[in-house]
Amino acid sequence: MTLPEPTPSDLIPSERMQWLLEKLAMEDAGLGDPTQLSPVEGRALAEQTNQRWNTDLPEMTSTDFAVPASEGHTIECRLLSPSNANGLIMFIHGGGWALCSRDTHERAARLLGLESGAHVLTFDYRLAPEAPYPDGLKDCLTVWEAILGGHDKLRDCGRPSAVAGDSAGANLALSLLLSLQTDGKTLPDAALLFYGVYDANFQTVSYCDQRDGPGLTREKMKRYWDWYVAKTDLRSTPLVSPMQASDAQLLALPPLFLNAAAIDPLRSDTENLVRRLRSLGRTDPYILYPGVVHGFMQMSLELPEARLAATEAGRAFRELTGN
Repeated sequence: MTLPEPTPSDLIPSERMQWLLEKLAMEDAGLGDPTQLSPVEGRALAEQTNQRWNTDLPEMTSTDFAVPASEGHTIECRLLSPSNANGLIMFIHGGGWALCSRDTHERAARLLGLESGAHVLTFDYRLAPEAPYPDGLKDCLTVWEAILGGHDKLRDCGRPSAVAGDSAGANLALSLLLSLQTDGKTLPDAALLFYGVYDANFQTVSYCDQRDGPGLTREKMKRYWDWYVAKTDLRSTPLVSPMQASDAQLLALPPLFLNAAAIDPLRSDTENLVRRLRSLGRTDPYILYPGVVHGFMQMSLELPEARLAATEAGRAFRELTGN
């Protein structure tokens, strides 16, 4: 189905985005590329550079607890609860399946809670390459089962519920829905998917026109994919690349909200998924944000588009779930 392509002006950083890119370039000069470091070093760098986005946190109750996993480890969780919150959003952080944590995405998760009026549950799933596919997805399933099972820290959150994620977190969120669907288990009422990874096709329009960034690049994404799913034959399976799901699987999904950044190698992943959904007669809302780069929702302290995206995601949660 036809979807309007970004205009040339959409692919030019907004004035504020350009200012911020220049500021980040100065702040990060000499720090290196986390995808070219060891995973441990890369994670440390991601934690360090994301600290700047996680100050001046919106006030709300924060409760840390652990969920045991069948593999013998525990999954560290954090429940963020605005005043008078109702409903629960399970938020899966991005970072190429290999970097970042509930701490790096704290402010973004809190903003989503404020704008949605819901509790937001974040957690630290196992990361690649030490824990490649399907380990991170299994942890997401374990946390979802804890929600359904009425974990004592979650039983007062109420319904409706949604799953959300950014970038690789959006991939895991959509893969979670497909896995639950296949197993005949209870699905969330909706999903909020922010500039996600939905396929392993590095020749899309945006992988070509935005291959060198700014920010995320095609080579960085290839590195993330190599860490997460080294066996390339697995990349064509729906739980790894949700674009490979059948029409029937996509039709059976709960309502989705999708957004994308115009200046992003992953833009076409969302555009192609939206085209597919609309060709099936679905009307899931989709927003393209012009003039911003991948990961822009992390930048709410400095970027108006990030605050707007949180507001529109919160509105989508309420509209899709009737909350």
